[in-house]
Amino acid sequence: MSADSKLLEILICPLTRTGLRYDKERQELISRAAGLAYPIRGGVPVMLASEARDLTEEERDGLK
Repeated sequence: MSADSKLLEILICPLTRTGLRYDKERQELISRAAGLAYPIRGGVPVMLASEARDLTEEERDGLK
């Protein structure tokens, strides 16, 4: 998935309804508010909390 700015403008975290940050290296959408990273598989964001991984303490600290 390329960082399509229009797509990133409209996608929000399904749990917190806040914006997301695109992590190109990991191919994830990061929700700072929820502390979750939503995967991007085959170019498609998987916006399910059950599929997201919890951010580590180091990752959370790095988002501040």
